[in-house]
Formats: sequence, C-alpha cells, structure tokens
Amino acid sequence: MGDWTLGAVEGRFASLIWEQEPLSSGALVKLCEQELGWKKSTTYTVLKKLCDKGLFQNQNGTVTSKLSKEEFLAVQSEQFVSDTFDGSLPAFVAAFSSRKTLSEAELEELHRMIDTLRKG
Repeated sequence: MGDWTLGAVEGRFASLIWEQEPLSSGALVKLCEQELGWKKSTTYTVLKKLCDKGLFQNQNGTVTSKLSKEEFLAVQSEQFVSDTFDGSLPAFVAAFSSRKTLSEAELEELHRMIDTLRKG
C-alpha cells in the first residue's frame, strides 16, 4: 500500500475526480479552475502527486481512479484503527460510542453488518 494520506485540498481534488471520472485532463483543469481557483500547472502538479501515490492515473489524457472512493476510505479507516487502537475495532467502537450516543437505527445497522459478517 502506498502513502494514501491526503490533506484537505488534496481530498477535495480527489473528490472532484471521483465525482466526474472518467474525464479528460483538460476538463479537469477547467473544473479545478472553477472549483478550486487553480491554474493549469497546479492541477497537473497535484494530479502527478496523486498518480505517483497510486490513487489515480492519467493515460492518454484521460484521468481515472485506480481505486474507488469507497476503497480509499476503507483503507484509510483500517489504517486509522490500526494506528490508533492497535487494530482493535471493538476498542474503536467503544471510544466512539463513549462520546456519541448511537441511535436505534445505527445500532440496528451495526447488528445487520455483524450478522452478515458471521454468515460469511
């Protein structure tokens, strides 16, 4: 796994790609100019950085992701739990729920997820 940590601006840029892909590199430049106020050079610099990290690719002027936003978030979540809670999901849930009361709907969703995992 590469270094897939993103700052706030890189995260917004990545979201633009995930929302619009596939898109031409020219369309990405225009989108970044409108949404982020970036110049062409800034767009290409950040795109290259995220391509080097293995998140996106720019082949023949078409920008696409190498993994979906959901896959990216799953990796980020796994890394957070690993780094912060020694890989213990129960420890994470205990810490999370000690500060935020889970709604009945959230608890039901967690039960469904656990049941699905048990069934394999």
